[in-house]
Amino acid sequence: MRIPLPLALATTLLLSNSCATIVSKPRYPVSITSQPPGATFTVTDIDGKEVFTGVTPSAVQLKPGAGYFQKQEYTIKFSLAGYEPKTTTITADFNGWYLGNLLFGGVIGMLIVDPLTGAMYRITDKEVQGTLVTGGQGLAPTQDGSLQIVSIEDVPLPLREKMQPLPTKQ
Repeated sequence: MRIPLPLALATTLLLSNSCATIVSKPRYPVSITSQPPGATFTVTDIDGKEVFTGVTPSAVQLKPGAGYFQKQEYTIKFSLAGYEPKTTTITADFNGWYLGNLLFGGVIGMLIVDPLTGAMYRITDKEVQGTLVTGGQGLAPTQDGSLQIVSIEDVPLPLREKMQPLPTKQ
């Protein structure tokens, strides 16, 4: 029995294709900013592996998959002298194009290609901002209400801008 060439090509295409892998990106760009700018940040993946380290503002390319049928989750830690550290997360979401395998990708796309490449997930966060709160050494009030003297270098820049000199007697 001979199978017509168009039918053979269509069958091969349907069984070897993977919809989300073709339509989606392998990495997603995410803009990392902070308030105030200039904070150091570290991005770690779900396994605790450091993926990127930089200074805000910056942009990173993040993969949505962490392995076979496992979505990726990233932890971003911000730090800046005079401010409390801030941690936030980015989690990959289900990619609707994965369902295209029901029509076009077939079993291979649904059970092998898209899950292995991570294309069944996507990262929807385009920007992450870490808003840092002042704090840290030398800035907390004392327990007994006494006067605390700190160096001007230990005072965060936004607070320095609000400082006013004490009036002098003449």
